[in-house]
Amino acid sequence: MASSGLAVAATASSAWLCCPNHHIHTSSSRSRKHLLLHGLYGSAPARTRYSSCNFIHNVMSRYYICFVVNGGEPCRGRRPPVWTAAAATAAAPADTAASARREQVEIARSLNAWVEENMLPLLTPVDSAWQPHDFLPCSAAGGGEALAAFTEGVAELRAGAAGVPDEVLVCLVGNMVTEEALPTYQSMGNRAEGLADGTGVSPLPWARWLRGWTAEENRHGDLLNRYLYLSGRVDMRQVEATVHRLLRNGMEMLAPASPYHGLIYGAFQERATFVSHGHTARLAGQHGDRALAKICGVIAADERRHEAGYTMASARLFELDPDGMARALADVMRGKVTMPGQLMSDGRDGDGEHSLFARFSAVAERAGVYTARDYGDLVEHFVRRWRVAELAAGLSGEGRRAQEYLCGLAPKIRRMEELAHRRAARIEPAMARFSWIFDRPVMLG
Repeated sequence: MASSGLAVAATASSAWLCCPNHHIHTSSSRSRKHLLLHGLYGSAPARTRYSSCNFIHNVMSRYYICFVVNGGEPCRGRRPPVWTAAAATAAAPADTAASARREQVEIARSLNAWVEENMLPLLTPVDSAWQPHDFLPCSAAGGGEALAAFTEGVAELRAGAAGVPDEVLVCLVGNMVTEEALPTYQSMGNRAEGLADGTGVSPLPWARWLRGWTAEENRHGDLLNRYLYLSGRVDMRQVEATVHRLLRNGMEMLAPASPYHGLIYGAFQERATFVSHGHTARLAGQHGDRALAKICGVIAADERRHEAGYTMASARLFELDPDGMARALADVMRGKVTMPGQLMSDGRDGDGEHSLFARFSAVAERAGVYTARDYGDLVEHFVRRWRVAELAAGLSGEGRRAQEYLCGLAPKIRRMEELAHRRAARIEPAMARFSWIFDRPVMLG
């Protein structure tokens, strides 16, 4: 990902699940009232009726995985969780939380030799790595023949791009914008003590991984940006202004950052990005754009390698500290996870369900680029991959409760997905205009 970004969240204030301010309420008259007010029973306001799942949407690329499942805690006055295993319970004394966090940092640092052996080989040597120029018409000067070849290449690319539907273009632009905000994501990575590059040139394996990951991710935004520029299908100035605004707006993250949270978040993000780019490649191929299918396919392959690194590191930490990781994973699943692209704006969008990010996410859900079903698959995959159900020795009472919650989470997500689709089938789809595609309307739900 480039902090790729995909997330499953809510598209509007009428959602059970949303990022970042609303959460599932499962019991009590107050909770039922909350659901009623947010439109889950009875008629929702017309302005909320545009998500294909109504209360579940995805947030894409850099994508960011966010699926807020918060067992009944009210929205208002909610304290953001601290991303440490020991501080998972609000009642934990500050000194205990700090001690646990220090222990997590030291455990993460102890993996430097393991990172050298197992993660760094996943990065491709620069001399053999693909570059954006490999997938685009050659622009090198060289006389009339070279110019003719470039012109012919651009014409061929545009012919393929002409058949790509607007909804796929919106997804592609949203993913590219999120990828282009890579400087923010590297800064966030450097906040995770124990994993960070303390000097900017640190020789430690964790620091080399972060820099190598950044270098490989940097190609993704470059390649998608150049494709869109050459395609002629989008308003590049509006797209570029959106990138500019996202970098200025930044990315809101919880603090303090825990190495456990950072690695879990990275694994989810990378797998979600792999899924998103893979689906985009499939759709591009179906509509006759072989160049775009190849571009998205090669980016998806990068995300798959990066996912492998974060997933293996998390698995190793589950071996070393099963209790801390189980509680951290439960915190990530329950907590307010801010998506990297959430603050994107084209200068014309509104707030909440009218934000550019919410509308982009709704289109991605409808197009099948990243869906609630995909998110449920991700949760199921990681719970199985990290053998959460098999954890036994070393779990505290809180750790066992986290284990029980995590093992039941995927089925809960699937039930909510089914409810969302049944509700969406009864709601008239809405349209929205996107400045990225010259204000052409796209169906949201």
